[in-house]
Amino acid sequence: MVMIHGAFCGGWAFDALRPIFAQRGYRAIAPNLRHHDRGAYPPEALGTTSVLDYADDLEKLILALDEPPILVGHSMGGLIAQMLAARGLARALVLLAPSAPWGVLPSTPFEVASAQALFLAGDFWSMPLRPSYWIAAANALDRMPEPAHREIFARFVPESGLACFEVMHWPLDARRASFVHARDVACPVLVLAGSRDRVNPPATVRCVAKRYGGRAQFEILEGRGHWLIGEPGYEVVAQRMVRWLDDALAPASIAAD
Repeated sequence: MVMIHGAFCGGWAFDALRPIFAQRGYRAIAPNLRHHDRGAYPPEALGTTSVLDYADDLEKLILALDEPPILVGHSMGGLIAQMLAARGLARALVLLAPSAPWGVLPSTPFEVASAQALFLAGDFWSMPLRPSYWIAAANALDRMPEPAHREIFARFVPESGLACFEVMHWPLDARRASFVHARDVACPVLVLAGSRDRVNPPATVRCVAKRYGGRAQFEILEGRGHWLIGEPGYEVVAQRMVRWLDDALAPASIAAD
C-alpha cells in the first residue's frame, strides 16, 4: 500500500492510519513528495515543481515494488493517485477527500474564493507557498481538537505554487497537468468525502467518483471534515477502507488461486 499525502504535508500525515493497516498485514509506505522533506526552507525549485513531477517520482517508486500496490491518496495526494492509476500502476484506488482532476468544476463559492485568493500572493505559480495557520485550522483541521491544531500545523511545510495552480486553476493550465483519462483507470475505486469538508466538499468529490462509473463506490462520512486521515473517528474510516478492500480484492485473489 502506497499512501500519498496532500499539499503542505508529508508522509507523516498517515501516522494514524499506517499502524492499522500494518496490523492487517499490509506493507504500508508513505513517501514524502519531492522537496517535502526539507522542512520550512525548501529549495526554490519547489515553487516550479509540477504535479506531474510528483507523479513521475512515485511511478519510479511503484515500479520498483514486487507488484502493483493499493494507492491511498488524501486531498492533492488523491489527485496524484488518480494520475498514477490511469498509468496502470494501481491494484486498487482509495481516495480520501481527493482533489479533483482537470475538467471537474468546483461546486461551492468557497472553492472558487480559495482559488482566487492565491492571486494575492502575486506570481504564486513560480514560488514556494508557505502554509497559513488560520487557513489550516479553519478549513483542514477544523474537526480536530483545538489543542492539536498547533501540533499538527508545526509539521506543515511549504507547497509548490505551480502544483497549486495546476490543481486549483486548471482552466488556465495549457499543459493540462492534472488531467486524468478516466477510462484508463481500470481498478476498483473507493471515494470517501467528509460531509463538513470545505476544501474538497462532497458535491465536488461526488463528481470525481462519477467519472469512474461502476468501478467506483462513493460515500459521504457524516460529521467529518477534510482531515479524514487523523481527525477523531479515523479508526472508522480505516475500518471502512479495510472492509472495502477485502471485498474489492477478493475476486482477484480467488482468480489468482
